[in-house]
Amino acid sequence: MIGRLQGIIIEKQAPELLLDVQGVGYEVQAPLSTFVVLGKAGEPATLYTHLAVREDAHQLYGFSDREQRTLFRTLIKVSGVGPKLALAILSGMDVNAFAHCVHQEDIAALTKLPGVGKKTAERLVVEMRDRLKEWQAPAPLWAAADQADQQQHNQVLAEAETALVALGYKPQDAAKMLNKVAADGLSAEELIRQALRNTLTGGR
Repeated sequence: MIGRLQGIIIEKQAPELLLDVQGVGYEVQAPLSTFVVLGKAGEPATLYTHLAVREDAHQLYGFSDREQRTLFRTLIKVSGVGPKLALAILSGMDVNAFAHCVHQEDIAALTKLPGVGKKTAERLVVEMRDRLKEWQAPAPLWAAADQADQQQHNQVLAEAETALVALGYKPQDAAKMLNKVAADGLSAEELIRQALRNTLTGGR
């Protein structure tokens, strides 16, 4: 089993690259997420590899780190997911983002990956959930940012609702007023002003 290669890049054209390891040229297929961190032809590279043995060919797959390789090996165990689709998944989403989508059962995000339809996404969630059970990956940066933005937005809405209640509106009425004018980026004062204006004008 070939588990790691270290050599000089001879050719690099996604999804294939040719790596010279002490005079031996290894043809390797890799996801785009690995290609973007590799240097140019003539520069050194280290790849963690997986050797797939078939009756008609032996194919090497290379990855920039162990986590990518581990996820690749886990993906190809899923029914209907072969090496080609596994590479496409790793090309479209990093390891942490994929693990987060599985844990959150985010079918919509998974179907945005190339070659992944709704049924495949559902199968990935069902079959990968247990296999990634101990892989408690942190939320990807974009998810953390979205969560922080949502928390801030909720806080602003709460402040505006409290102010409207203080003005004499019932909590349920205040919530309805704010729902009609709620928009990201507005301050509590702006939300209150628009809610009152909307009420006075009858929503016109």
